[in-house]
Amino acid sequence: MKHLQTGQFHGQTNRTIALEGITLTDTEYTLDKVDWHYHENAYFTFILQGKVIEGNKKEVYNCNAGSLLFHNWQEPHYNIKPPGFTRGFHIELTHQWINDIDFSLDKLMGSLNISNPALKLILYKIFIESKTDDITAPLGVQTLLLQLLSQMERDNESTIYKNPTWVGQLKELLHDTFAEQWSLNELSAELGIHPVHLSRDFSKYFHCNIGEYIRKLKVEKSLSLLSQKNKSLADVAFECGFADQSHFGRCFKAINGINALEYRKNVLN
Repeated sequence: MKHLQTGQFHGQTNRTIALEGITLTDTEYTLDKVDWHYHENAYFTFILQGKVIEGNKKEVYNCNAGSLLFHNWQEPHYNIKPPGFTRGFHIELTHQWINDIDFSLDKLMGSLNISNPALKLILYKIFIESKTDDITAPLGVQTLLLQLLSQMERDNESTIYKNPTWVGQLKELLHDTFAEQWSLNELSAELGIHPVHLSRDFSKYFHCNIGEYIRKLKVEKSLSLLSQKNKSLADVAFECGFADQSHFGRCFKAINGINALEYRKNVLN
């Protein structure tokens, strides 16, 4: 089984940024299939454009633009690339860097397909920082990475200690229907719990209010659609359930700090 060193990924590497203990790699997937292999470092894979299928010892992930995976170090996996252009952004973390921040990867074993929109939005911000020619960019990347790992640790703990059943049901419901217009009473009826209970306890498990969470889901979905050159901003706004392009633009900038056109330029360049 092939063992890949720091900065090594199958395909064409467009750009590599080496920070202290962190390596950022922008890679085009050029091989139809990559057999079982593993990497010496723990790392994130974020699909910027296209599609890829990834399999590990337990699961197979069908990844589209916007998918985020985490692999612990030396975790075996394989890749299959469907026809078309596919590009990924990778963040590798050395053992020394992880030790220096006093973080234990034992809590994040194996490979993870991350669905939390807040984590994906942090990853997009790291990608934008990597495109910034600024002396503060390394600090920005490290700060965002620490936020990302801290949130992953909290999410992992909530899984271990088991959230109420309605939390998982609501997460699945909102991820599948975020473009629909829900009322509090409708959501409560769907879950079989009281509206006061839902509104009071939502932030305890999702770390924001319901409206903020749905907006994050919409914006997170828009980021993957913006990587498709044939879609206009109006098309993206409609598919993500925004009232109009103007509303989409305001929400996008409020969450990401840049406007949608600027983001599209960064991803496609």
